[in-house]
Amino acid sequence: MSTSATLFSRAQQSIPGGVNSPVRAFKSVGGTPVFMEKAKGAYLYDADGKQYIDYIASWGPMILGHAFEPVVEAIREYAGYGTSFGAPTELEIKMAELIKSMTPNVDLIRMVSSGTEACMSAVRLARGYTSRNKIVKFEGCYHGHADSFLVKAGSGLATFDIQTVPGVTAGVSNDTLTCAYNDLVGLQELVATNKGQIAAIIIEPVAGNMGCILPQPGFLESIRKICDAEGIVFIFDEVMTGFRLAPGGAQERLGIDADLVTYGKVIGAGMPVGAFGGKKEIMDMIAPVGKVYQAGTLSGNPIAMIAGYTLLTELQHNSSIYQELEDKTQYLKNGLDAALKNWGKPYVINQLGSMISVHFSGHAVTDFATAAAANNQLFSQFFHALLDRGVYLPPSAFESWFLNNALTKEDLDQTIAAVKESLETL
Repeated sequence: MSTSATLFSRAQQSIPGGVNSPVRAFKSVGGTPVFMEKAKGAYLYDADGKQYIDYIASWGPMILGHAFEPVVEAIREYAGYGTSFGAPTELEIKMAELIKSMTPNVDLIRMVSSGTEACMSAVRLARGYTSRNKIVKFEGCYHGHADSFLVKAGSGLATFDIQTVPGVTAGVSNDTLTCAYNDLVGLQELVATNKGQIAAIIIEPVAGNMGCILPQPGFLESIRKICDAEGIVFIFDEVMTGFRLAPGGAQERLGIDADLVTYGKVIGAGMPVGAFGGKKEIMDMIAPVGKVYQAGTLSGNPIAMIAGYTLLTELQHNSSIYQELEDKTQYLKNGLDAALKNWGKPYVINQLGSMISVHFSGHAVTDFATAAAANNQLFSQFFHALLDRGVYLPPSAFESWFLNNALTKEDLDQTIAAVKESLETL
């Protein structure tokens, strides 16, 4: 028995399902989850010492690879000053100034402790700003596990086929309107039916929680116009895309201005942290300036702040990283495309920047319904064949892959070779 199997059996005696986040349980792909011991650069190492080429990057934030030395050194230094103060620090100011300097359309920013908290707080703020209750989210988009966001969410809920979540009240569900991703006509009808009642439209500008799914041309631009016309706050959930698709995230890459933007662990270089920010007139509604309440002892935690500040400074000063990541992802895509084409069965590859996903489908994958209609059982077999060959993909067909810049051409070639071998076994 592997060490991972032993640990998983032991974990189930103390932790619900043996994991602290559901997708880690491997229920979607089957088998025993792999317990990791350490990571460095482009690689993960499990409890038995096996090395894997990593395409999760801790679900996005490890843009420069694991245990990036400047980040590790900064954490070591600042840990010696104390791990939490419950009081403000200059570092929080420097972090906010850095984010503002990199990101379009952010006047003020509030640090929180997770991406879930950031999205939850942004929606509360939008409701306070507009004095309206309803929000619109898109089917398959995942904005964390706050009650409002668990209505027709992607990611883990899609993985476990959970469509109605116990514990989420009917009132919350009634205030959460849903629409298919990329369905502009459906959104227009939803807004017209609920005219004057919608506080916010929240979206992953490039979806990463039903695989990587791109907005169709004109979709985000049209939402921006709807929000302007109807007085609706437009929220970009950039927990995955922020500082990954460009120094200014999806706003910069796609040329769309949001009213509020949310971030997650990327601004802590993988540490548990988040933030929400945007236009001053909206952000000024947050306490202590305004009456919309939000607070947290660990908001602006100094260890998370120095880790994120070090990473983002590197990204700001070395913008060629983004082209390098794009080139590596395109190289991988070309290799995957050649291997899958030679295999002869239907597939779709979606990619933008350093986000990519493979769907075993004969039709374009543009929303949750088309992602769910793919042959996801085949993906499970594909996942395990690659895992056996030392390539670690997200353990769900409903997750984007994330490349990191520590990946070498040799790593990519090894991955493509592993894909070719794996396809021969399916």
